[in-house]
Amino acid sequence: MTVLVVHSARKIDATGELDEFWFAAENGTITATGTGDGWHAHADAEASVFDAHGQHLVPGFLDLHGHGAGGFAFDDGAYAIAKALDVHRAHGTTRSIISLVANPLDELCTSLSAIADLAVEDELILGAHLEGPFLAAERKGAHNPDFLIDPSPAAVERLIAAARGTLRQITLAVERENALEAIDVFVEAGVQVAVGHTEAGFDLTRAAFDRGARLLTHAFNAMPGIGHRAPGPVVAALEDPRVTVELILDGVHVAPSVAKLAFAAAPGRIALITDAMAATGSPDGAYKIGSLDVAVVDGVAKLREPDGSLGSIAGSTLTLDVALRNAIELVGLSPIDAVAALTTVPARALGLEHRFGLLAPGFAADAVLLDHAWSVRGVWAAGAKLA
Repeated sequence: MTVLVVHSARKIDATGELDEFWFAAENGTITATGTGDGWHAHADAEASVFDAHGQHLVPGFLDLHGHGAGGFAFDDGAYAIAKALDVHRAHGTTRSIISLVANPLDELCTSLSAIADLAVEDELILGAHLEGPFLAAERKGAHNPDFLIDPSPAAVERLIAAARGTLRQITLAVERENALEAIDVFVEAGVQVAVGHTEAGFDLTRAAFDRGARLLTHAFNAMPGIGHRAPGPVVAALEDPRVTVELILDGVHVAPSVAKLAFAAAPGRIALITDAMAATGSPDGAYKIGSLDVAVVDGVAKLREPDGSLGSIAGSTLTLDVALRNAIELVGLSPIDAVAALTTVPARALGLEHRFGLLAPGFAADAVLLDHAWSVRGVWAAGAKLA
């Protein structure tokens, strides 16, 4: 039996802040919590004991949407996924969804099958997210337009089957042929449907939410903006209490002032994501996202056009600890609300709020220790120390 005790922390989670906090965990699950010196009762000679020295202790971060790090892309197989996850885990992400860009259907099925295998081997991998291929060419972002298709019944069934129950999320441009019908099939299969990379307006987006879609992929990006007579998909998501809204809070994709409006409009429903690509945690330079060339300059990734010019933003180089710091320092969120956007909100979006997102008995022993500048000083996942 593996026992972990972390004590003398300032706990912050969605339930509030608490000084002199401790938790004890056995076999990857928190079994007891408290304040003061009660932790001694759980710290036998076999236990791993860590003194937090009054630093912030928060639940492990859950990333709904990321594509790679450390020079490695999630599309490139098991080794690349493992190396990229090492970077994110060192920055506090203890549970990850593996996002794939648009590729030919055969390649996507192969990738989904590989992720299904990895999810069996590594419990910190929660499954896959298909950001393509059912996207609008006009809003393709960093996806190869040659690989964008309609969600035909045959394509939908192939992808679901290939994932073997591990497809957690699918992004759809809901104006594509058969998209609304595809929502029914994905929802029936237990897949969370996100509206994104779309030209859909307010009414069609609302129809998709009524059909069962429950996410908006990286709000404000790769979709119509908010018009005073054409409110668009962002307003449809912000006003619908059933919907979780993804947000990339790197200071590039969405201005902090706009992010502040989103948090105010949908309290408790904004999930901070990385949308991180291979350059995350790596120097500026030339990279790939799927089959497309990307240039990273000053930490900002953009597509390299055939003429050598730089085009649209191609994912981010964000880690979730930086997103947390930005939420507090740039947007002005309380630490409780900022932490929730990385923990309880994404967990609830996946229907996993009973297991992840709180430092409480019965929850996974996933925790991040942060100093008073919100920099990571320790990471535990399933009761094991990662960093």
